[in-house]
Amino acid sequence: MKKRKRTKLVHEGRYLAEVDVELLVTDDEWAPYLSVQDAYKLDDVREALKKGDTTTAARYGRLFSLTPIGG
Repeated sequence: MKKRKRTKLVHEGRYLAEVDVELLVTDDEWAPYLSVQDAYKLDDVREALKKGDTTTAARYGRLFSLTPIGG
């Protein structure tokens, strides 16, 4: 099994988080996939962003506030 580092984007409302995860690469048809811990990490970030809890979301990665610029 090989591991590849990737950055996943989690967008919720007016926030966006960049979260670093590892993809697990195997020879089966389900590959590549996330570890259970990384999947939970992405879920935790999404839930924190839904609640507006930017402090918790920022623990897992880089956090951005999105501002609309056009109609």
